[in-house]
Amino acid sequence: MRTLVLTLALLLPLPATAQQDSRLQPLQTADASRGWEAVGRLNMQGVGFCTATLIAPDRVLTAAHCLFDRRTGARLEDAQLEFLAGWRTGRAEAIRGVRRAAIWPEFDFAAGAAIGNVPSDIAVLELDRPVRTTAIHPFAVGNHPVAAGTSVAVVSYARERAESPSIQQSCHVLDQRTDGVSVFTCDIDFGSSGAPVFAEEAGEMRIVSLISARVEGRDTPMSLGMQLDRRVRALQGTLDASGTAQGPQGARETARFVRP
Repeated sequence: MRTLVLTLALLLPLPATAQQDSRLQPLQTADASRGWEAVGRLNMQGVGFCTATLIAPDRVLTAAHCLFDRRTGARLEDAQLEFLAGWRTGRAEAIRGVRRAAIWPEFDFAAGAAIGNVPSDIAVLELDRPVRTTAIHPFAVGNHPVAAGTSVAVVSYARERAESPSIQQSCHVLDQRTDGVSVFTCDIDFGSSGAPVFAEEAGEMRIVSLISARVEGRDTPMSLGMQLDRRVRALQGTLDASGTAQGPQGARETARFVRP
């Protein structure tokens, strides 16, 4: 079933607008990165890193699988996580630890590369101290999924560009599937997990999805995210209620790169 579903995803036709996708541009200077400082690197001690984004002074949004050790499948301790807001060439606008996390209950790390796991690949982290600087403005989360063909932007860290973020100003939504999976033409790599997908809404850039995985085996980039719906608000409510949601544990594989 997994292979069949992924094959169907690969057979989606590319809209004409996909030919206008922009290239990745490094944000290596203060001027280039201005306005994107709320996007940062999430370090997982001894494991690697992901991309994460401030959505409130003390809340960070990222992919749920970033909270697991891909070698053992074990849930990482919150003390092993560190958020570096606006990390660029050895400096961060703010560095914070993580106090606790809320993971979407249906996320199952043991499901590995199953595409059905992508819609639940969401986590909200509560930082040990709020980030309150004039240089950093948290991003709002969009209220609605964006339609197929819509131009979106992605800011991410990744392999071979871990020391500063890069932006793809224009990639596109290929499909909004009925199972809650969003399909993009965005160019991502290892470390891009949890990267915010932005679209303009109400005159501002808002997060409309997170990068969960990349589909391999095709010449044109294809990445997978999820329709956020009301899930982010629900996870924030979990933290407000002083609860900590942890997804099932167990698998020794990563779900981030899928191949039909």
